Amino acid sequence: MTSHDRWRGVAWIAVSAAGFGAMAIFAKLAYRDGVSLETMLFLRFALAGLLLAAWGALHGVRWPRGRDLLWVAAMGAVGYVGQSFSFFAALQHATAGVVALLLYLYPALVVIFSALLFKRRIGVGRGWAVAVALAGTALTVGGDLHSEMSGIVLGIGAALIYSLYILAGERVMSRVGALPAATVVMCSAAAVYGAAAFVAGPALPQTPAGWAAVLAIAIFSTLLAILGFFKGLEKLGAADASTLSTLEPLVTLALAALVLGETITVVQFAGGALILAAVVYLARRPARG
Repeated sequence: MTSHDRWRGVAWIAVSAAGFGAMAIFAKLAYRDGVSLETMLFLRFALAGLLLAAWGALHGVRWPRGRDLLWVAAMGAVGYVGQSFSFFAALQHATAGVVALLLYLYPALVVIFSALLFKRRIGVGRGWAVAVALAGTALTVGGDLHSEMSGIVLGIGAALIYSLYILAGERVMSRVGALPAATVVMCSAAAVYGAAAFVAGPALPQTPAGWAAVLAIAIFSTLLAILGFFKGLEKLGAADASTLSTLEPLVTLALAALVLGETITVVQFAGGALILAAVVYLARRPARG
């Protein structure tokens, strides 16, 4: 691989991290405009799913069928719906920075669940990384002066569900492919949230700024972020791509301070640093069977 290709990969991951990292900020702005959680997530997944499907069709992507299709659809309708609900609901009760940091517990939780469910060896180094991540979580939560406990619980719940979602899709992803799977997941989640928004009554954005926030979530923080990660993954490989993706919560923290006026305490900063250090370590050391 040339140096130019590697830097292109780094640029794609940076775009992806910026998109995912900005999502919490856009969500907060959409909430301020009166958008309901169900409506916002329906619009997010419907727009992103349709655009991903169109992109895949143009590039001749082979879509999953049979049992694989049902499994990936269930991952979207159950796993991703649960994770996204917990994450976006947490933003209604906690600061964007704290929710972003709590979501990044998922690599450590994947290690724990892999050992419990699949009897995979953790090893001394990975065991210490998990302990450091959990200690960082304790500091992050303990130093939080602005969030409600319900938001903390929902944020941790999002990480728990996401870790199980990753493990559930581990084998099927290798057969289906990341882009086709992501498209089916998005469309399945859109169907669930479409039904939920219909039952609850849609609450659409009230101003152009609200619509801009929702569209930014669907296009920049979902479609472009997903495609950017895939492009970066092709150039850099899983370990480097995952490591660079730890920019996401840092982007959230910076934008939360600039746009929303959120502050982070010294204790929270230390906790976040421990979580991200553990994530980098785990990303550099693949799990052993």
